[in-house]
Amino acid sequence: MYSNTGFDASNFVSTFNKAFYFVTGISLLLLIGLTVMMIIFVVKYNMKKNKTASQIAGSNKLEILWTVIPTLLALVMFQYGWAGWKPMNKPPRDAMNVTSTARMWSFSFTYENGRQTADLIVPVNKPVKLDLVSLDVVHSLFIPVYRIKSDMVPGMEKKMWFIPEQVGEYDIFCAEYCGLRHSYMSSRVRVLSQEDFNIWYADTLAVVPGEEGPVVGAAGLDIMIVQGCQACHSTDGSKIIGPSYLKLYGETQRVIRDGKEITVTVDDDYIRRAIYDPDYEVVVGYQRSLMQSYKGTLNEEDILKIIEYIKALNE
Repeated sequence: MYSNTGFDASNFVSTFNKAFYFVTGISLLLLIGLTVMMIIFVVKYNMKKNKTASQIAGSNKLEILWTVIPTLLALVMFQYGWAGWKPMNKPPRDAMNVTSTARMWSFSFTYENGRQTADLIVPVNKPVKLDLVSLDVVHSLFIPVYRIKSDMVPGMEKKMWFIPEQVGEYDIFCAEYCGLRHSYMSSRVRVLSQEDFNIWYADTLAVVPGEEGPVVGAAGLDIMIVQGCQACHSTDGSKIIGPSYLKLYGETQRVIRDGKEITVTVDDDYIRRAIYDPDYEVVVGYQRSLMQSYKGTLNEEDILKIIEYIKALNE
C-alpha cells in the first residue's frame, strides 16, 4: 500500500490482471464456441445428409445479435484497457526519478545522484518513475511482475512508473525484437528496504544487501557491465558480436582503417580509440556501426579502469 496519497498499488496491478483475465476468458469462450459450432455444422450439413444445397433465409435478429454482442465485448475490453493505461501517464509528484537507457543489447539505470547500475535498485513501497531512452533502435522495457511495458523509441520522450510492494528480485526483459542478441537483453528489479536503499544510495562504494563483496568485482568490469559491453564482447575467448577481451591486451589485430587492412597492437591508445570511435578501426571479420561511440558517456578515468581490467584478463 502506498499510503502517502492513499494510492493502492495492489489495485494498480489488479486492473491489468482483470483486463488480461477478461480478454483471455472471452477468447477461450469464442474459441470453444466456434469450434463446437463448426463440428456441429460439419456433421449436420455434410454431403451425405444434404446432397442438394438449400438456401437459408437471413435473420435480422441474428444479424443484430452478432453485431451488438461483439461491440459490447469490445467496449468492455476498451474500458479495462483505458482504466489501466490512464494512471500510467500520471506518476506521483514524489516519485523517485530514474533514467532507463537501452542499447543493443542491455539496459542501464541512472539515478538522480549520478550513480549507474545494470540492475534497477529501488526502495520498497516508493513510487518509481522511469524516463525511457533508447540509444539505437526500438526496444521495449517489460517488468512482468508489475504488469508494465513500454516501447523505448530513439528521440522520443517516454515514461512509465510503478510501485514495488515487496522486497525481492524481479525480471526485466526487452519485449521488442532489437537484433541478434535480443533474447540476451535482460536485467532485474532489486527491491530493498528503505533503510538498505538509503545506505546503498548514499555510498557509491556500498554493495547491494545480500551480495558477497563488490557487486561485480573490478571497477572496470563494473563500468563495462553497466554500459552493456558484455552483450557483445566475451571474457572467455568466445566470439559474439565483437572481439573477446580474453588475452587481448598486447596482441596484434588485423583491422580495416580507411578502407585498408592493416595490423595494429592492442594498447591503451587502441582501446581508447575503439571506445570513442568504434568505426575508425574495425577488426577484420566483424561488422561496423553496431557499436555506439561512448564520447560524453565515459571519461578518462573510466577508460583507464576498463584498460586495467582488460590487462588483468591476460594474467
